[in-house]
Amino acid sequence: MTGLSRTECRSCGAALEAPFLDLGAMPPSNAYLPMEGGVEQSFPLRLRRCPACLLVQIDHDVPPDILFSDYAYFSSYSDSWLAHAQRFAEAAVGRFGLDAHSFVVELASNDGYLLRNFVAAGIPCLGVEPSDTVAAAARAIGVPTEEMFFGRNTAADILARYRPADLIVANNVLAHVPDLNDFVAGIALLLGKEGVLSVEFPHLATMLEKVAFDTVYHEHYSYFSLLAVERCFERHGLFLFDAERLSTHGGSLRLSAGKTPRPATPGLQSVRDEEAVLRLDTPEPYRAFADKVGAVRTGLLAFLTEAKGAGRRVVGYGAAAKGNTLLNYCGVSEADLPFVADRNPHKQNKRLPGSHIPIVVPERIAEARPDYVLILPWNLEAEVTAQLAFVRGWGGRFVTPIPRLRVK
Repeated sequence: MTGLSRTECRSCGAALEAPFLDLGAMPPSNAYLPMEGGVEQSFPLRLRRCPACLLVQIDHDVPPDILFSDYAYFSSYSDSWLAHAQRFAEAAVGRFGLDAHSFVVELASNDGYLLRNFVAAGIPCLGVEPSDTVAAAARAIGVPTEEMFFGRNTAADILARYRPADLIVANNVLAHVPDLNDFVAGIALLLGKEGVLSVEFPHLATMLEKVAFDTVYHEHYSYFSLLAVERCFERHGLFLFDAERLSTHGGSLRLSAGKTPRPATPGLQSVRDEEAVLRLDTPEPYRAFADKVGAVRTGLLAFLTEAKGAGRRVVGYGAAAKGNTLLNYCGVSEADLPFVADRNPHKQNKRLPGSHIPIVVPERIAEARPDYVLILPWNLEAEVTAQLAFVRGWGGRFVTPIPRLRVK
């Protein structure tokens, strides 16, 4: 086992509380295995809360080079995510007055799914992406991309070779950062005086409400409330002024911040009020969450056992990282789920980490004609059921496991 066991908060340095959720030891959720052979490491997966700044975090850090060097997640394989990115880019151009004289930087820019919209609009931009596989895909479609992890030193290098950023976009990356202060300090350094930071992340409040424990995996070092983000950002001279609730990833926040304090929008105040009602600054919501997580496992295993006993076949769809957390926590194996289908060719003909379930092309579903399709990326239920509408032709049904098991 490698990595760092953590007892102090990665944001403010205070001593962490005892774990409130223990999912056991499992391999990194994106460490897909070849069909034959392969070496696998498992690491503890537990959540703790900081009583001082309220940041929720895992307490065992796996080194980033193990997690992200050969990353199998390509954003462009989700149609709904591409549409989300396009809407944001089009709105940002008008809202922030971006043009050919502006400079947009995206951190963890993946395969160019977002920045390609700025390239098409003639707005200078740069992606910063540590994974060589997805960075190469971005460059192949004309998105300038630097292959590196972001932090103070990276920011200084970009600043020396380019210019301050008018817009920095950080979508679903804040949770992936082990050294949170280094990352946020880099943003503060690279952002122009009147520039805007736009950051999106799954909202801790939604994770607790929807029992979305499957968003907990080693690549996600932190789990953010508005309270925790605001305290971290202000420590580095970044001030929030807007918040929007999003449906992405089961329920996310988009926050806007800058170096100059601005009046809070009604959206920002609304999220502050919501978190106050939920009492996220107390231990109670976290204890209740842990109890509900156990109930999800009980429900899924009961369904799989009943289906097998009745001679009905269940297959999976979507070899998503969140699905791997769910399957490994519940102890699901190939005996329960003979395969998982996925559109991403970089995952096909491999096995899921931990459960070792084979990943196949989506066409296998039509060949197998299962009674049930278990949708592992449950947040994309509408998209997946539309893509697989043919399943209903032989009486097949769809199953989502979270926040409770549902069969449709």
